[in-house]
Amino acid sequence: MSSPLRLGIAGLGTVGIGVVKIVQKHAELLSARSGRPVEITAVSARNRTRNRDADLSSYRWEDDPMAVATAEDVDVFIELIGGDAGIARDSIEAALRAGKDVVTANKALLAVHGQELAELAEGLGRVIRFEAAVAGGIPVIKAMTESMAGNRITRVMGVMNGTCNYILTRMESAGLPYEAVFEEARQLGYLEADPTLDVGGIDASHKLAILSSIAFGTRVDFDAVEIEGIERVSIDDIRRASDMGYRIKLLGVAQMTARGLEQRMSPCLVPADSPLGQLMGGTNMVVVEGDSVGQIVLRGAGAGEGPTASAVMSDIVEIARGLRLPVFGQPAGRLVSAQPARTAVPAAYYMRLELQDKPGALAKVAAVLGDAGISIDRMRQYGQHSPASVPVLVVTHKTTPEAIDHAIEALPKTGVLVSDPVELRIEEV
Repeated sequence: MSSPLRLGIAGLGTVGIGVVKIVQKHAELLSARSGRPVEITAVSARNRTRNRDADLSSYRWEDDPMAVATAEDVDVFIELIGGDAGIARDSIEAALRAGKDVVTANKALLAVHGQELAELAEGLGRVIRFEAAVAGGIPVIKAMTESMAGNRITRVMGVMNGTCNYILTRMESAGLPYEAVFEEARQLGYLEADPTLDVGGIDASHKLAILSSIAFGTRVDFDAVEIEGIERVSIDDIRRASDMGYRIKLLGVAQMTARGLEQRMSPCLVPADSPLGQLMGGTNMVVVEGDSVGQIVLRGAGAGEGPTASAVMSDIVEIARGLRLPVFGQPAGRLVSAQPARTAVPAAYYMRLELQDKPGALAKVAAVLGDAGISIDRMRQYGQHSPASVPVLVVTHKTTPEAIDHAIEALPKTGVLVSDPVELRIEEV
């Protein structure tokens, strides 16, 4: 029998314990599928006495993750600490230099330092695998690097933060305002310690930056992602979008254009009857479009002990089988620095306006839109929101982001708006 593949795990939170449980529960199955036994030899975490609902007694405990990363009886270092710097990065680099392969779920680290880590790993003849870093249990990394290797990928988009999708769908189903559902999500433990990582779109943007690199053969450039979170989406927007046949999603979109690489993460309207529109709760979905295969849709659990640990184990089995791929699907030295491009692809837009209830108000709005070169597809006026104001919903024909920006800047100058206008892109899916 082949020698066992020996694992060292740093980080015993939800995902780390999930990996331990899979190794213990499916030892024979993993051996059969890998062609060799898979064993855990060492583990590390900040708190040794915490009850983790798993038997760790047969593994050597190290207080310092660096001791696991450099241990002679570890072949694969599993980094589940998190964070884009500090001990997570230091321990991965130490493991690579000590001749270990690395499996990680650390999206922030890869989005910020992925290029340097890829160059280091490939220069040392080691691999870094990270299926668990993007969309939990959904095998999107393998789909793009392996199954779609014969395609020129034209667009990647998706809902990649389950917490935001939970908040938006809960607002719709319960008729609750954003603030109430945000607090509910916090009480349920769905939010990161820093909630802006979720609702501010940062977590999902880390994932989008990684997918962009794989899709377009570019160096990871998280700083080039246009990011807007869901904080300004109101229950009124949820209801009005539904009236028009749409749902609002925090949607990441990446595509290469003649102007450069567009990467954006923002609340968008999608058709309610589309796969993305029907995505409810904390589920994730990634849509990848290739020139040969067309559009494929990957849907599943984006977080949680089982799904994310499953993704970690898929990378471990890949290494055990001897499959060794470049970190981002092609050699790091061949990845190019893409020209960042602000979104310019035309789209229809949703606009919600709160107008003074007086003659000529709509005419002034229409004049501003016309001056910006924006054509109106649909307009709907609702009953009075207050004694002195009326909500008006506008859906435009396709127009450019520059035209929308011009209109949004000009509309308050008309003197007929009661509050700031809200605009959301309508994405074709």
